[in-house]
Amino acid sequence: MADTTPLLSVRDLQVHFPVRAASAWPWEGARPLKAVDAVSFDLYAGQTLGVVGESGCGKSTLARALLHLHPATGGSIVWRGQEMRRATPAQWLAVRKDIQMVFQDPLASLNPRMTVAQIIGEPLRIHHPELDAPAVMARVRSMMDRVGLTAQQINRYPHEFSGGQCQRIGIARALILSPKLVVCDEPVSALDVSIQAQIVNLLQDLQRELGLALIFIAHDLAVVRHISQRVMVMYLGRSVEIAERKALYQHPRHPYTQALLSAIPLLDPVAERNKVAQLLPGDLPSPLNPPSGCVFRTRCPQAQDACSATVPTLQTDAQGHAVACLRA
Repeated sequence: MADTTPLLSVRDLQVHFPVRAASAWPWEGARPLKAVDAVSFDLYAGQTLGVVGESGCGKSTLARALLHLHPATGGSIVWRGQEMRRATPAQWLAVRKDIQMVFQDPLASLNPRMTVAQIIGEPLRIHHPELDAPAVMARVRSMMDRVGLTAQQINRYPHEFSGGQCQRIGIARALILSPKLVVCDEPVSALDVSIQAQIVNLLQDLQRELGLALIFIAHDLAVVRHISQRVMVMYLGRSVEIAERKALYQHPRHPYTQALLSAIPLLDPVAERNKVAQLLPGDLPSPLNPPSGCVFRTRCPQAQDACSATVPTLQTDAQGHAVACLRA
């Protein structure tokens, strides 16, 4: 990659929420719920980082922390060389035009009392107050055309659109400021399979056209494989493996990654019938009371005594393949 300086550099990011149990005694204090715990990664211009993991692993909390929608409680977020974790509201306002987000629920993320023109044009009115109404409308129409919406829809309200069209509106709103990074928090999980493909292809086309960097969060490992250059696997708030897409999908090293990939359906029906899925025992532990040592050890088929005493850190090899596992 030509640019050797990361656009976004995250080190040991933590997002903890104080939670007081309903059964706790009055004198007992709150315990930290470790939604995100010591996550590190680099993202370069024009690159897509896929983030996968089961529900409750901290993917959405991580996405919101990167935009300061959830304040981080520890670690470092460096955006284009600027430390943002302790940035002032004015500094965040200046940066937000370069970092935008596409939310999971396409309809709930749009204001039902605003028209499409008002929704897409609102970021321009906030960050570019010097633009007059005709200039704003011209940019809105141009962006609508880019994402596959027509000018005849400009005065409609969100409830008049399908789920896929609402997601296109959300994408148009995120891109109207020409950002450098778009964080996509499960943008296709609420859509039909055919619409999912349209939205993913749209994001890829816009990425090539505009040079965007993407953080793409999803449950569907096949979708992540299609759109991402690098993939990060999360479990119980921690990143357990990060690698280039081909290396991670062909040679997964962490037992959790291996189990996730074994669940991907195969196109060959014979191979699918004969496939042996790696089923994980038990349920995801509570982030209020995570296991000691390796957080995955209670479900890991390869766990050993040392796993309960040592917290594995990400170890990166010469090819950039990082894994947090004592045995890997």
